[in-house]
Amino acid sequence: MPQFLTNKRLIILLGSIIILVALIGFSIRDRGNITWPEKFVKDVTGFGQNIISKPVSVVEEFFDNVGRLRNTYEENEKLRTNLDKLAQLESDVIRLEKDNVELRKLLEKEESLADYEPVQATVIARNPDRWYDLITIDQGESNGIEPDMAVMTASGLVGKVKSTSKFTSTVQLLSANDAQNRVSALIQSDKSNYGLIEGYDEEKRMLKMTKIPSDAKVEKGQFVTTSGLGGVFPKGLVIGKVMDLVPDEFGLTQTALVEPAASFYDLEHVMVSKRTMTEVLPKEESRQQVLIEEEGL
Repeated sequence: MPQFLTNKRLIILLGSIIILVALIGFSIRDRGNITWPEKFVKDVTGFGQNIISKPVSVVEEFFDNVGRLRNTYEENEKLRTNLDKLAQLESDVIRLEKDNVELRKLLEKEESLADYEPVQATVIARNPDRWYDLITIDQGESNGIEPDMAVMTASGLVGKVKSTSKFTSTVQLLSANDAQNRVSALIQSDKSNYGLIEGYDEEKRMLKMTKIPSDAKVEKGQFVTTSGLGGVFPKGLVIGKVMDLVPDEFGLTQTALVEPAASFYDLEHVMVSKRTMTEVLPKEESRQQVLIEEEGL
C-alpha cells in the first residue's frame, strides 16, 4: 500500500511537470489572441502595477523636486555671495579712483609749493557732533608736525593743526566756531585788500572775511588767499572766492562772504605745511601785519 501511494505521487508530479511545460510552451509561442485566463492575469497584474507605480512616481518626483530646490538654493547662495563681492569690488574701485584723483592733485600741488615742506596725511577720525570743527590725522610729532601748521587739500586751505601727539594730530577747520580761529587773508585784485577770515555761516556754508576797508573795491568772483602776515600760514594758499559783500553796521569796514575752495564736509587726504623759510615782507604788508597783531591775531 505505501509503495502504491509513492508511485501515485510520482505519477502526479510527472504529470504536473508535463502540463506546466506544455503551458509554458503554449504561452510563449506566437499567437494572435490570448486566452481569457491570460487576459485576467495580465489585467490584474497591470492594474496592480498601475496602482503601485503612480504613488512611486509621485514620491520620486517629489524627491527630485526637493533635490532641484536644494541645488537652486545652493546656487542662489553662491550667486548672492558673488554679488556681495562684486558690490564690494565696485565700492573699492570707486574709492580707489577717488583716492587716486585726490593724491594726484596733492602731488601736483606739492610740486608748485616752494616755501614749505608738505607732509601727506590721512583723516582717521571725526566727531559727528563737531563735524565742521575738528578732524584727526595720522601724522604727529614723530613726523615733525607742530601746532599752528597749515592744513590743506589740493583745492585749498582747510584749517590748522590745533594739537599734536606722538603719532596723530588734531586739526581745527576754518569752519570751526571759535573766536580765536582767524586767518590773515587778502583779496586778489589790482590793489590787495586785506582782512581776517573769522567765522562761518553754517546756513550759507560760507566763510566770513571781516575787517575789509569800507573804500575797498571788491568784486564777486575775486579769489581770497592767505596773506602770510599772521606768521602761521604760508602766503598764497587759496581759501576761496568772494560771493557777496556786506557793510558792517557802522559803515567803517566790510564783510565778504567767501565760498570755500575746499570742502569741509568730505575730507580724506590732506597736506600739512612745514614752513621752511620766512619771507621778507614789503613795507605795506609789514604795516598791515602790525595792525592785525594789534587787533589780537
